[in-house]
Amino acid sequence: MKGIILAGGLGTRLHPLTKVTNKHLLPVYDKPMIYYPIETLCKAGIKDIMIVTGGNSAGSFLQLLGNGRAFGLQDIFYTYQEGEGGIADALRLCEHFSEGQRIVVILGDNIIQDDIVPYVRKFEEQPSGARLLLKEVPDPQRFGVPELDGERIVNIEEKPTQPKSSYAVTGIYMYDARVFEFAKGLKPSARGELEITDVNNAYIQSGDLYYDILRGWWTDAGQFESLQLATNLVAAERHASTPRR
Repeated sequence: MKGIILAGGLGTRLHPLTKVTNKHLLPVYDKPMIYYPIETLCKAGIKDIMIVTGGNSAGSFLQLLGNGRAFGLQDIFYTYQEGEGGIADALRLCEHFSEGQRIVVILGDNIIQDDIVPYVRKFEEQPSGARLLLKEVPDPQRFGVPELDGERIVNIEEKPTQPKSSYAVTGIYMYDARVFEFAKGLKPSARGELEITDVNNAYIQSGDLYYDILRGWWTDAGQFESLQLATNLVAAERHASTPRR
């Protein structure tokens, strides 16, 4: 199984900070943001990792991360997304890297408390399809929102004005090789992007999408409020795990 971290885009919601650097290189407490998804994949035993980046600071990823030896990796692979074509557009750049294997995809601004090991193991055990991680949030209208019917997701709506549940689809996705075929068939949304929600709905229509509820806290760090929240959550976690003298 391989891992993909999507760290492109222009990060306009974090201007002026992102006028001089990619948002995924900004600090979240004591580490650059990009460290967190890399560590999440490594803890799950995933050692083949590709980072999709973009903008004017792509070279800074190589300067910061090098070949990944600091994370126990033999190498890190990189590719470049031109413009802001959306998450699914970025994912399409990784088809050659996946080599037909299953993939775990993480948005580069997603910060979580717990590891994803149990969810990855469940994904490995399912015969095919996709697996998503959900989290109950106070502001689901900011995210892709699942419509639930018992143990099933029947539809996902992107940034709805009237959410049909209080859950968000987090930026952690697990896919079999069909994801690239679904992505190739997409048409741009009203935002002019290829939406990952449309990929997930294609899996729903094929009857092959599963989900888990993420334990512990989760946040993105793509706007000032959530970046501050991520920093505060990580700081509290660090302090709680530090032995008192």
